Amino acid sequence: EVSKSCFKEINTFIQQGCIKLFKSDCEGEEGIQTREVNCVLKADSSAADNAICEYFEPKPRQEQACLIPCPQDCVVTEFTPWTTCSKTCGLGLQNRVRSIVAPPLFGGLPCPNLTEFQTCAPRACEGREMVFSLKVGGWSECKLPSLPPPPTSSAAPSRTARQARRRKGKERKGNRDPEMRELIKSKRNRNKLNRLEDELWNMEIGYQSRQVVCVHRNGSTVSLRLCPHWSLPETFQSCLMTKDCVVSEWSVWGSCSKTCSDPSVPQGTRSRSRQLIRLPTGGGSECPQLEESQACEPEGDGVPPCATYAWRTTEWNECRVDALLSQQDRRRGNQTGLCGGGVQSREVYCFQANAELLTSKPVDVQLCKGTTLSTTQLCHIPCPVECEVSPWGAWGPCTFENCDERVVKKGVKFRRRTITNYPTGGEGNCPHLVEVIPCDDPSCFSWQLVKLEECIPEEDMDCGEGTQTPQVRCIKSEGIKHCSGQMCVDEVYPSSVPCVVPCPKDCALSLWTEWSTCSQTCSSKTAEGKQMRTRAILAYNAGEGGSSCPNTSTLQEVRNCNEHPCIVYHWQTGPWGQCVEDTTTSINSSSKKSTCTVGVQTRKVICVKVNVGQVPPKKCPEAPRPESVRPCLLPCKRDCIVTPFSEWTECPTSCETGTNAQKNKQFRYRMIIQMSANGGQECPDVLYEEKECATPSVCPGYRWKTHKWRKCQLVPWSIRRDSKGAQENCGAGVQTRAISCRQLDGTVADVVQCLKFASSMPVMSQPCQLLCRDDCQLSNWSKFSPCTSDCVGVRTRRRALVGKSKKKDKCKNGQMFPLSETQYCPCDKYNAQPVGNWSDCILPEGRVESAVGMKVQGDVKECGQGYRYQAMVCYDQDNKLVETSRCNSHGYIEEACIVPCPSDCKLSEWSNWSRCSKSCGSGVKVRSKWLREKPYNGGRPCPKLDHLNQVYEVVPCVSDCSQYIWVAEPWSVWKVSNVDLKENCGEGVQTRRVRCMLNTVDGPTDAVEDYLCDPEEMPQGTRESRLPCPEDCVLSDWSPWTPCDLVRIITNQGDRERTAFALRLPKEGEDCPVSMQTEPCLLNRNCFHYSYNITDWSTCQLSASAVCGIGLKTRMLDCVRSDGKSVDLKYCEEVCLESYLRLPCLEGTLNCIVLCGTEAQTHFSVLCLNSSGKMWRRRTVVEASQGDGRPCPSQMEQWKPCPVRPCYRWQYGPWSECRVEEVVCGVGLRFRNLSCFVSDGSGDGKSSIAEEELCAGLEQLLQMTLLICSGDCYLMEWSDWSPCQSVCVKGQRLDFTPVQVRSRAVIAQEPENIAQCPDQEWQSWPCSIGECYEYQWMGSPQLIWCQRSDGINVTGEAESMILFVCLCCPLQEGVCMCEEGYTEVLTAKGMLEQCTPIPVLEIPTAGDKKSDVKTSRAINPTLPTTVQPGRVGRTWYLQPFGPGKLLPIIFPPQKKRPELCDI
Repeated sequence: EVSKSCFKEINTFIQQGCIKLFKSDCEGEEGIQTREVNCVLKADSSAADNAICEYFEPKPRQEQACLIPCPQDCVVTEFTPWTTCSKTCGLGLQNRVRSIVAPPLFGGLPCPNLTEFQTCAPRACEGREMVFSLKVGGWSECKLPSLPPPPTSSAAPSRTARQARRRKGKERKGNRDPEMRELIKSKRNRNKLNRLEDELWNMEIGYQSRQVVCVHRNGSTVSLRLCPHWSLPETFQSCLMTKDCVVSEWSVWGSCSKTCSDPSVPQGTRSRSRQLIRLPTGGGSECPQLEESQACEPEGDGVPPCATYAWRTTEWNECRVDALLSQQDRRRGNQTGLCGGGVQSREVYCFQANAELLTSKPVDVQLCKGTTLSTTQLCHIPCPVECEVSPWGAWGPCTFENCDERVVKKGVKFRRRTITNYPTGGEGNCPHLVEVIPCDDPSCFSWQLVKLEECIPEEDMDCGEGTQTPQVRCIKSEGIKHCSGQMCVDEVYPSSVPCVVPCPKDCALSLWTEWSTCSQTCSSKTAEGKQMRTRAILAYNAGEGGSSCPNTSTLQEVRNCNEHPCIVYHWQTGPWGQCVEDTTTSINSSSKKSTCTVGVQTRKVICVKVNVGQVPPKKCPEAPRPESVRPCLLPCKRDCIVTPFSEWTECPTSCETGTNAQKNKQFRYRMIIQMSANGGQECPDVLYEEKECATPSVCPGYRWKTHKWRKCQLVPWSIRRDSKGAQENCGAGVQTRAISCRQLDGTVADVVQCLKFASSMPVMSQPCQLLCRDDCQLSNWSKFSPCTSDCVGVRTRRRALVGKSKKKDKCKNGQMFPLSETQYCPCDKYNAQPVGNWSDCILPEGRVESAVGMKVQGDVKECGQGYRYQAMVCYDQDNKLVETSRCNSHGYIEEACIVPCPSDCKLSEWSNWSRCSKSCGSGVKVRSKWLREKPYNGGRPCPKLDHLNQVYEVVPCVSDCSQYIWVAEPWSVWKVSNVDLKENCGEGVQTRRVRCMLNTVDGPTDAVEDYLCDPEEMPQGTRESRLPCPEDCVLSDWSPWTPCDLVRIITNQGDRERTAFALRLPKEGEDCPVSMQTEPCLLNRNCFHYSYNITDWSTCQLSASAVCGIGLKTRMLDCVRSDGKSVDLKYCEEVCLESYLRLPCLEGTLNCIVLCGTEAQTHFSVLCLNSSGKMWRRRTVVEASQGDGRPCPSQMEQWKPCPVRPCYRWQYGPWSECRVEEVVCGVGLRFRNLSCFVSDGSGDGKSSIAEEELCAGLEQLLQMTLLICSGDCYLMEWSDWSPCQSVCVKGQRLDFTPVQVRSRAVIAQEPENIAQCPDQEWQSWPCSIGECYEYQWMGSPQLIWCQRSDGINVTGEAESMILFVCLCCPLQEGVCMCEEGYTEVLTAKGMLEQCTPIPVLEIPTAGDKKSDVKTSRAINPTLPTTVQPGRVGRTWYLQPFGPGKLLPIIFPPQKKRPELCDI
C-alpha cells in the first residue's frame, strides 16, 4: 500500500511537468572587493606621493560591492556506450567513460568518476595466454659522457701542438708562391667556418639511454629471460645536448617618435633591443623577441606644440557654361559667347593651420580630418544685352552745323533714332544714332505755318478772289523748339495766300488736301522726290455768268521734295580700347603702396559715307561727333600669390629586391592662393616639380649557408661496449654541421639578419649511420640521363651495390634498396584556365586626380570601351598550379566591353515663332519642340511634355496698331442719276480706291493684304449724296466729331457734334442747309474711352547664348478701348510704365540644371584572401543632380578579381603507427610528414604537392608515444574543450572570467590491474565570451534525466530511473538507494521490488590502499591549467540476477553515506 501511494504521487508530479530533485534559492552573497591605488610617474611608473595625483584628479575608490556566487558543482556528460571487451578470450574488462563540461567552482562538489568498468568473458581461451611482454622505456635526458683522466706526459700531444708542428714542417720544405699561400689561407678560413666553434652555436653531442624490461600482464617486472623470443633493441643513442637560447639584457629605450605636445595626437613609439648570445640547440627553448616597442609621449620642457591641419581652397576658376550643354546642343561645336548659368571649380588642399598663412606649405591630404570643402558651385556669366534702337525719324529742316558760327553757306539735315534697350557696356555698342545730308539755304530759325485763316474776298465782296492769312510761329530748326518771334526777324515772313470764294453761279471746289508723303527720301539722277495734293469739284457752275470748273488736270498739284542728293554721312565708332594708365591723375585707394589710378580709354571715330565708306572728317558735322577719349578707373593691380613648395614626397626607403631596381620619382607642388589680375605680377609657370630618386640600393638579401657535415659521432665505446656493433665501431649516431649567414653576394653577415629576413634556418644536426659489415652498402646516385626533348619521355639515374653487398640476398631486394629511379622529363608548357566570374566593365583610367589627391575640373570619362577581367590560373604539364606569370604577365583574361554612354532626352530644335495672336496691341506668340528620342542609360530626363510629347514656349508680343493703315485715294467725279443736262446736279455717287499699306516713318509705302489692317477702320469706298445745283449752297466736308465727355457718357447725357462751313453761298433768298450735326454719345457705339492695360509677366526668357540662369520676363503696355479692342497707343494718355516692362528673373525651368558630380574613384583596394577575392574601388556623390540635370550613375563601386597566386602551405600527413623497434610495447615513436602543397586558396580541397623549396624547407615531425602493453591501465586522449561557460545568476553574467574545460578518463584492461590505474585528469582554461546555462529535469513515465539548456544530458537515463522511484522516500537526504553490495530488483513495470546482494568479485572501495579512480578539482576557475588530484568517488558494478534486467547505477558522491530504506 505504501508503495502504491508513493508511485501515485510521483505520477501526479510527472503530470505537473518538470520535477526538481533539489530546491535551492541561493542567489549569492553580497561582499566587498578591495584594491590598492597608488600614485605613479607616467614616464617610468615610479612611485610618487599621493598628494601629487590628488592635485590633478580625485583618488579612485578602493572598495566596491560585489556578489559572491553560490557553490557550483562539477557537471559531467552522460556515459558513452560500452567498449568491446579488452580480451578476445578469458576474463577482461569493458569501459565506458564520460567527460566534464563544467568544473566545480566556489567550493562546489568535486567531479565524479569519469570511468565505469564491468567484467566480460567472451569465451574460454584455447591454449596458453600471452603473459609476458617486452617493454621499452623512454629515452633519458641527453647527457655528456664523463671526462677522461688528464693526459700524462707520455700521452699524445694536443691538437694545437700538432697543428703548429705541421705548419713548421711545411715551412721547412721551402717558401710557397703567393698564389699558393693565398689558397692555403682560404682553405684554412673555410675549415674554420666548417668547425664554427663560436659560442653562438656551441653544439655538443652527448648520449641517451633507456631501459628494456620484461613485464607480466599484471604489471610486475620479471627477468628478461622470460622474454626470450624478442631481440633486444638499442639502449644507447647519440644526441645533441639541449641548450636554451641566451640573450643579453635589454638596451636603454630609444627616443620617442613623437616630438610635439598635443594630447589629441596619437602617442609615439620608442623601442629597445637585446643581443643574441647563443642559439638554441637540441630542442632547447626558442629565442624570445629581440626587439620591443611601447607607446610614449615626449618628455621635458620646451616640447613644441603639434601641428594642426585644416582644409583650404584656392580661388574659384572661371565660370564655364559648356559643362551644362546637353549632348545635342549645337553650341558644343562653337562655345564662344556662351553666357548665363555655369559651373566653376576650385582645388582643396591641406595645410598647417597653426603656421603663418603665406609660409604654410601644402601637406599630405591624409593629415586633414573631417569633410572636405566643396570643389564645385554654380556661377553666372552675365549675358550681353544687345542694343535696340527705334526706327529712323524724319529728316529735319536744313540748318547750319553751328548756328553760333555760320561760316559755311552749306547746311545739313539731320535725322535721328533713339536707344530703346541700352546694351551691356554702354551706348558705345550701339549703331550710329544720327545721320546727316548736305542741303542748301540753311537756317537756324524759321517760321512754321500753323494754319490758314478763312478766305476773305477783296473789296468787301461776298465772293470772288480773296486772300488767306497764315497763322505762324517761330521755331528753332535744330530740335524743332518754339522760340520768340524776335529770333525769326531775319527770316521771310510767310505771305498771305490767294484764294477764291465761289459766287452762287461759280464752280465750287473743295479745299486742297495735305501734301502726300515724299516719294523719295533723297534725289538722284534716276529718281526725284515728288509730293502731290488734290481737290475735287463739289458743284458745277451755272450755264451763264459763272466761272466754269477747271480741267481735271488742274485738280492735282505736284511739287518736288527731298531735292537734296542721296549722300548720307554719319560718324562711325569702333570699340573702346583697354583702360590704360593716365599718369596725370590718381586716386589713392588706401595707405598701401599699390594705387588705383584714373586711366583713359580711346576708340576710333571716322566719318562714313553710306554705301561708300570712310571719307574725310570734314564731311560729317562736328556737333554730333562722338567722343573718342573718355576717362576710366583702372582696377587695382593684384599680384599672384602662391604657397611655398610642399616637401618632396618620400623616395622609397626600402631597397629593391632582385637586380631590376627601377628609379622612382618624387615630386613637390605649390598652390595658387590668389590669381594675378589687372596687370599684377603673373603666376609662375612651374607649379609642379618632379625629379628622379636616387637609384634604390638592391636589397642585400640574406641566406643561410650550410657547411659540410662533420663525421658521424657514435655513443662513446666505453658506454656502449656491451651493445650490438660495439666491436665494429658502427651503428646509429649524430652528425652536425656549421651554418653561417651570408648576403646574396656571398659576404658573411650577422646571424640576426638571417633570423629576420632569411627562410627558416636549416637543421644543424641529423641522424647518421655508420655501416656495419653485415649492412648493405650502395654507391651514390648517378646523374639523370639526358632528355631527348622537353615534355617527352623519361630520364633515369642509377646506383649499384658495393663490395660484399652484391652477394647478400637481403641487399638484392629492389623494394628496400632500389638501384634506379625514373621521372618524367621536365616540361615548360603551361595552360591557362579561367576561374571565377567576369569583373565589372572598367574604363581606362584618366587624369582624375591632382597632385594633392583632390578632384580637378574636367570631364571624366564615364562611358565607352573598357575591359572586363577574369582571373586565371596557370597549370604546368602535371596539372599543378604555378605562378600566373608563366602564362601571361598580368594574371588576367581580358575582354573588351562597352559601358553604355548616357543618352540625354533629345528634342527637336525650336520651331519658328508663330504670328502674333493680335494684329493690333499685345498678344502672344508660340514656338514648340517635340520629342525625338527618350533618355536612356541615365541620361538627362525630358522636361515636362504634354500629351503630344511637345513642350511649348509662349511669349508676349505687340503689334503696332499703326504699322498697317488704310490709304484712300481722292474721290472720283460725281456720277449723277436722272441727269438734268442743263444744270448737271442732283442725286449722285462718288467712289474712291482704298488700300491697306505699310506705314513707315516716311509715310505709307507698299500695299499689303487687306487683312493686316483693321476692318473696322476701313474708310468708305463709295458715298451717295446730292450734287448741288448752280446757285445752291455748297458746304465743306464734315469736321471730325467732337470728343464725348466721359462723365456725361456714363450718365447717358452727353452729345457730340460736327460742323461744316459754306464753300459757296446760295443765291439771294436761299439759305444754306444745316452746318452742324449733333448726336447723343453712346458708349461703345459711337463714343469710346481708352485706358492702359498691362499684360501678365511672360515666362522667363534666356539669352540665345545662355543655357540657364538669369533671364528676362516681360509684359506689354496696351491701349485698350472701352469695348475691349486694342488700339494704337496714341489714343491713351502717356503713363510712365516703361521701367516696369522688363524684369530679371530666375525661376521655373530656367533653374540651372546640376549634373551629378562624383568624387574621383579611388584606386582598387586589395583584399585578396583566396581565389574568390575581389578588389574594390568606390566613389561618392559630392553634388546631387538638380532640375533636369543628368542623374548620378547607379554604379558607385566597381570590383575586379584578385589575381590568383598559388598558395603554398605545409600540410601534415597522418601519424604512422607507433613503432617500438621490434618489441610489443613501451615508449616508441610515431611520425608524420610535413609536405609542401600548392592550391588556389579557395578551400575546395584541390591541392597538389609542390617543390619543397617553395615552402622554405621540409621537416618530418616525430612524436613520442606509448604503445600500451597488455594489461596496462592508462589515460585516454584529452576530450574536446567544452563550450565557454560564464558564472551567472538568474541568466545574468557576473564579473568572473568564463572558463572551458577538458578531461581525460582512465581505461583499464585487466581487472587485477585497476589499483595501478593513474588518476583521471581535467584542465580548465579562461575563455572570452561565455554562455549562461540552466539545468532542469526532463521526464517521461519511464525515464527522467537532467538536461542542460544547450541540450546536453548531464545524468544519463539509467541513474535517473532510481532517482525517479525514490522521490517519495521520507529521508532527509532525499535519496533512496540500496546499501553497498546490494542491487535493486525492479518489477516488469520498472518499479523497485527489493535489494539483492551482488554475487560478483570484490572491487576495492574507498579507504583501501588500492583506491578507486581519483578525480581532479580546480581551486580557481581562472587559472590556465591545473592537474590536481581530487576526492574519491564510488562506482558500483551490477550483474543480472533473477528476472530483473541489467541496470548499471551511479550516484554522485554524498556528504553522508546513504542508508537502506523500506518501501
